Amino acid sequence: MTDWQDRFRTLAEEAAVVRRHLHAHPELAFEEFETAKFVAEKLAASGYEVRTGIGGTGVVGTLRAGGGSRTLGLRADMDALPIEEATGLPYASRTPGKMHACGHDGHTAMLLGAAAHLAATRNFDGTVHLIFQPAEEGKAGARRMMDDGLFEAFPCDAVYGLHNWPDLPVGRFNYRPGPMMASNDRITVRVLGKGAHGSAPHTGCDPIVAAASIVVMLQSVVGRNVDPLDAAVVSVTAVNAGSAFNIIPQSAEMKLSIRTLDPAVRTAVNARVRELIAAQAQALGCRAEIVAAPGPYPVLVNDAEATEAARDAARALFGADAVFELARPVLGSEDFAFMLEEQRGAYFLLGSGAPGAPAAALHNPAYDFNDAALLPGIAFWAGLVETLLAPSK
Repeated sequence: MTDWQDRFRTLAEEAAVVRRHLHAHPELAFEEFETAKFVAEKLAASGYEVRTGIGGTGVVGTLRAGGGSRTLGLRADMDALPIEEATGLPYASRTPGKMHACGHDGHTAMLLGAAAHLAATRNFDGTVHLIFQPAEEGKAGARRMMDDGLFEAFPCDAVYGLHNWPDLPVGRFNYRPGPMMASNDRITVRVLGKGAHGSAPHTGCDPIVAAASIVVMLQSVVGRNVDPLDAAVVSVTAVNAGSAFNIIPQSAEMKLSIRTLDPAVRTAVNARVRELIAAQAQALGCRAEIVAAPGPYPVLVNDAEATEAARDAARALFGADAVFELARPVLGSEDFAFMLEEQRGAYFLLGSGAPGAPAAALHNPAYDFNDAALLPGIAFWAGLVETLLAPSK
């Protein structure tokens, strides 16, 4: 057993108990009342100054050591997903229709484990703000906390986040300076036509035909409006219309997801999508109402210097063969991107895959966070603080 494994083994075992408790009691976005209370009690018991209710259900624990003025923010997300769990585990969700299908229970547990270590050892010089965030899953909880004065009340020289990644083996870390994860814009389109009997389509204006035409034409946006060396995805993820065999409906509704890795590409793609939808609907005698869903996520852009500092700290702890740069960005999205728009910092991926056993994907009813990832996760957070806020010699 290596030095870091020996140092944090007991904390990881305790964190597994915490993680399974959280897993059994999932709460959705902005409903994390019991989770926030649990986190706040754990932090207070370790000696942290605790503030609750930031952005609704957010919690921040603050710990100071030495007389240094440097500050670090470490963030974990707390919310679950509206998914019916299908793991059959003894600690499976006790709340029908809700489960921790993305590993936020593990993220919260490992940061609480690191919190206990930092409070017990205080082997750093400066201030640490531990940010437990609500509503990462599509509700922009990070933005809500920031709008509620997060960084005014808890200023940070740098802020860091991480996410478990089942495609990586436990103990491996991935990083990437610059754009690492995609923006996520969600659009609802209502195509308004004129209803008619199915036997007399000429007396109406069929919104289903218009919606189908829009779906086809949207496939041209990336292929004909985006530089082939840039990344973009335009996906129609839902089309709903009608309820009878013999009635052409009044309207059809569509849902779209748009993802990009560059703010300029994001602006151009969004503009082209809206232009095409409106024009195609009009060309077929219909009208389109376009509504952007609240809380679109920006591109997650890691600060190069902050990323390098965390990479070096991780390599010093785990070895160079455990910490790798991602070959390509990830087209998934993450609302930690909001924090990185205002603060220096970086986001890492933590391996949570079990060797020889294909893990269920994130957001899958069969997913369960791999508790073996708690040990390197706790060590990463603790080592990051002890390295970046090392006492001056």
